Amino acid sequence: MAGEPLMGEKRWSGHALWRYMRALCVALCAWCVAPLAQAAACEGGQHVLLTRPVEFSADDLAYFRAMAPLRVLSVDAPPMSRYDEQRRTYTGISVDVWCFIAERLGLRYELIPGRDQTVAQKILQVQEGAADVFMPLSLQSERAQRGLFTLPYYESYYAVIARKGRRLPIRDIVDLAQYRVGVVRGVALEPTLREIVPPHQLFSFDETSSAGLFLSLRDGSIDVAVFNKSIFAEKRYLHEYFDLEDVLTLYGNPRAYRFYFSPAPQHERVVAAFDRYLAAMDVTESIAAHEEGERQFIERYVAQRGQRIFLQVASVSAVVLALVLYLSLRRYRRLVRLLESSNSQIRQQQQALQAANQELERQSQTDGLTGLANRREFDHALRREQARQQRTGAPLSLLMADVDHFKCVNDHYGHAMGDDYLRAIARVLKAAVGRPTDLVARYGGEEFVCLLPDTAAEDALKVAERIRQGVAELGLPNALAAIPRLTLSIGIATASGTGAASQQLLAQADTQLYAAKHAGRDRIHAVAL
Repeated sequence: MAGEPLMGEKRWSGHALWRYMRALCVALCAWCVAPLAQAAACEGGQHVLLTRPVEFSADDLAYFRAMAPLRVLSVDAPPMSRYDEQRRTYTGISVDVWCFIAERLGLRYELIPGRDQTVAQKILQVQEGAADVFMPLSLQSERAQRGLFTLPYYESYYAVIARKGRRLPIRDIVDLAQYRVGVVRGVALEPTLREIVPPHQLFSFDETSSAGLFLSLRDGSIDVAVFNKSIFAEKRYLHEYFDLEDVLTLYGNPRAYRFYFSPAPQHERVVAAFDRYLAAMDVTESIAAHEEGERQFIERYVAQRGQRIFLQVASVSAVVLALVLYLSLRRYRRLVRLLESSNSQIRQQQQALQAANQELERQSQTDGLTGLANRREFDHALRREQARQQRTGAPLSLLMADVDHFKCVNDHYGHAMGDDYLRAIARVLKAAVGRPTDLVARYGGEEFVCLLPDTAAEDALKVAERIRQGVAELGLPNALAAIPRLTLSIGIATASGTGAASQQLLAQADTQLYAAKHAGRDRIHAVAL
């Protein structure tokens, strides 16, 4: 009949039509904005490279793209992951690797801040299926029983942290039994510490960050803290923990960090895909891009200093301007002299600021006692040269030297004489290692390292022998030692080809050093990788 709707038609009221259009607009906006937000959080994926192609079938890619968005949890643990307050998301090595793989597989996901939750709470969410992924996390058998681990993408070590200047005699992890030890609850090393440290001396900190742990260390509630070495290096500059230092690196307890998936059946296929990429991945550029705690501290310091100088200059300029206006009609020549004086003062202040910045940069790279490169500068150089060695296959040698019976020097002659001995040894090292491409550094205490790019094993042995003989020729007395003069033990590790990682090279040099010690000291032991 005329005036009635046809079959399948629907009458829309004005209000219903408005609600429908509004809902459609909201859905379209969300569809457009979500990819942009994800892309903004993933710009660091450009730092990740593949050493060989990784390919998947069309069926595999269709499966991953059809999956529901993954809920991803992380933690503020620079350089692996760092929470960006302005963008309200995480950045870091873990995020770079995740974004790189997820983009190629077509996975959708959401990075959930969860900043009011502890690490243990986030891990439990993944294990119970309330979240899909947690990063970064080290492998534990208990965790592996309740979730799925990928291959590792970043390696680090734990370190023993103490207040600077305490000189605690800690040479191994078993020495912690005599101290009050703090650790973040749930970390992989906690079970090992419980076997070594008496229960009343071990303090676990269950919190969303490590601030309480380091506050207790600074106020003397605990003697030492056991914490991830790389994360502490970043936090030390971020939070200005300059009254703390790592006194021992626990090389016997390495940590390899991975992605941790909930044990859902569909995630087994995702983990297998991730492993194929991780096995072919080079994250050297990402590590260099995110180990930036020291750079941020220097920039922050320079900015604050520049702001103070700017306010001082502005105040002086305001006074000068008022004086100029008052005297402009009466004393023009005197005004010109005042302006020239003001400009000269500004130039001097600018020159002083530039000199201070240069000195600050130099101090950040130099050991204050010996004038050699410091530990941080050596770590940067080792990663750089190892990455170059991996590309070119040229030999790379690392010498690690330790003063024999140095404690006897300090005990018998005093620490001031011990410092003089260390400076004398530094001069021998500089003379023996003379190429511009080589690096000599004080590794810590009485240990020194020499990084020798493009140096084969036999040439490294010659350099080491020059060093050993040079120290012996100093004739520095050491009355309490078995040999009553100062001697050195040296370990050498040489990498050739493209198989050895930087930490492996360092560990092997350390092993050879201790082999030289055990063989009687005042000698050299070497190994080729």
